[in-house]
Amino acid sequence: MFDLLWLAPLGFVVGAFGTLIGAGGGFILMPILVLLFPREDREILTSISLAVVFFNALSGSWAYFRKRRIDFKSGLLFSTATIPGAILGAITTEYLSITLFDIIFGVLMLIIAIVMVVKPPIHNPTANVVRSHRFTYTTYLIEASGCSHRISYNPVVGIGVSFFVGYLSSLLGIGGGIVHVPFLVMYLDFPVHIATATSHFMLAIMALAGTVVHILNGTFTHGLYRTVLLAAGVLIGAQVGARLSDQVTGAWIMRGLALALGFVGLRILWGAV
Repeated sequence: MFDLLWLAPLGFVVGAFGTLIGAGGGFILMPILVLLFPREDREILTSISLAVVFFNALSGSWAYFRKRRIDFKSGLLFSTATIPGAILGAITTEYLSITLFDIIFGVLMLIIAIVMVVKPPIHNPTANVVRSHRFTYTTYLIEASGCSHRISYNPVVGIGVSFFVGYLSSLLGIGGGIVHVPFLVMYLDFPVHIATATSHFMLAIMALAGTVVHILNGTFTHGLYRTVLLAAGVLIGAQVGARLSDQVTGAWIMRGLALALGFVGLRILWGAV
């Protein structure tokens, strides 16, 4: 175990950046684990990454809760769809070959990065955006800073995408924030900082569901030491990331997310091909 102590500072970096952009850090951690342990079964690495995402999201959610940035009503609504998706994803992970896993992972990262560059989310965090939908759900939120938000969106679309996010996230061990945050901002008109905080709350629930399935399957026990060390780092890093969110604008958060996604996608595809 002592020869893996360097995983703790790695977890700190993953936790800080993952919480800052609301992605949970799994999209950073999973490819690093693939590079560090190339011969390891992908199902084991996925279980490690997903468990670490849970601890990261749990810590980050507490920090964002104190800032009153989490839209709990929307978060719970979407989480009802991510849980069955996460369970299904955890069950089907074992059926993917290493090469197919890496190709799916790399392509997904590149697609999301390209979409975010081509259609960058422009959102006024203080604007009250209301769109006309056949099914409309409106929520109100007041941050600890006093900034108020009125968000109106189509819950049917949000629930449908959340199921897909839950499945894909649990399947690949990436957490899901890399998909949820851009979607919440670009298509459901969430302010960036509310989207990152709410995404973290949903990640905690979804990652826990997926991790429980891995534990029941007996997969998680093979990565217990590595998970403990990484979790120790992300618990602290998540608090730092939440504090940094006050100093970084929404536009820069999304740019950082797109850049990271593009780099990870190319690196994974390079190794798979």
